[in-house]
Amino acid sequence: MKITSIETLRTAEFANVLWVRVHTDAGIIGLGETFYGAGAVEAHIHDTLAGRLLGKNPLHIEALHREMLNLPMAQSSTGVEYRAASALDIAFWDTFGKVCKQPVHQMLGGLCRDRQRVYNTCAGTSYVRSNNIRPVSNWNMGASEGPYEDLDGFMNRADQLAESLLEEGVTAMKIWPFDPAANENQGCHITVEQLKKAVEPFEKIRRAVGDRMEIMVEFHSLWNLPMAMKIAKILEPYKPTWYEDPIRMNSPQALAEYARSTDVWVCASETLGSRFPYKDMLDRDAMHVVMVDLCWSGGLTEGRKIAAMAETYHRPFAPHDCIGPVGFIAGIHASFSQPNTLIQESVRAFYKGWYNELVTTMPTIKDGYVYPMDGYGLGVELLPAVFERKDLSVRRSTL
Repeated sequence: MKITSIETLRTAEFANVLWVRVHTDAGIIGLGETFYGAGAVEAHIHDTLAGRLLGKNPLHIEALHREMLNLPMAQSSTGVEYRAASALDIAFWDTFGKVCKQPVHQMLGGLCRDRQRVYNTCAGTSYVRSNNIRPVSNWNMGASEGPYEDLDGFMNRADQLAESLLEEGVTAMKIWPFDPAANENQGCHITVEQLKKAVEPFEKIRRAVGDRMEIMVEFHSLWNLPMAMKIAKILEPYKPTWYEDPIRMNSPQALAEYARSTDVWVCASETLGSRFPYKDMLDRDAMHVVMVDLCWSGGLTEGRKIAAMAETYHRPFAPHDCIGPVGFIAGIHASFSQPNTLIQESVRAFYKGWYNELVTTMPTIKDGYVYPMDGYGLGVELLPAVFERKDLSVRRSTL
């Protein structure tokens, strides 16, 4: 089998989502995806990687993975090079499953459980949908009246939001009410009034539903170390499940100091590329929950190695998702195939919303659990309507 063509697709409306379709001489097409800076990733795929991949066997996944990342500029990051390699790698695994007529989770080793617990990241229907993904300025609070405006919910009616999630069987939620203060004060300071406002959702949730709801706290790497440690102590009485990316993920020593300062787990990090920075942080006891975004960190090939390494340190694995539908599904396949998966991230505003405008199917999520995908490979394709969009841009490199 040979790769005969590599095709990339992106749209003006979903400007950060990039899909990759790997065509083969057997007529099988593998689908992959990445997110953010789609135009730059597309250029790297066609200008740099296509010449290295065309004519190769797409089932030689490890060899191709090394080829894509054996470049001077592709060194342990979530930059363009890693995002491009991630999308292609996911497409190779999709191809592998289609050739063998098995789902990707089977190709990765098979199911470790029959269902996987999920948590709801409380984004709104327009969050990261546009070209702007800065944490605060694209919140779009009040811009839509959809049924799952969970970002507006956690900022203004967190008690009602928690009750709504529990009615669906979801018993864990992730929120980020400290972001506005971090952005206003460059992560260096928080006023008394800002602090009261940021703590308010935790008070409402605990008052309304008690400990029936787990709360994960996302900090988007916006704080310096002293402020992050101060906030961690303030939130401890509300018993959060984890603190995610409280500081920039570029100092194992600083993150280890943070981890020692609190009894709450540290979750890190969707911003890391490749297994090597994870090892540096695990060696320092800097993280408790190992989070990976497969569309940024090197795809399924690298993701399963990170999960396996986490297990050797007795740490749980928790795939990230707050980007696109194909990456979400790839993460679910990874979740089911790894014995140390703790929980799978999900965004009900996405999997019940705009994801369905783009792909043929969504996984079954019921009573707070996701169930294995049926079908060969990833078990999902782009909808025919995507190929007919007037804002669609397509680029191809052909053997």
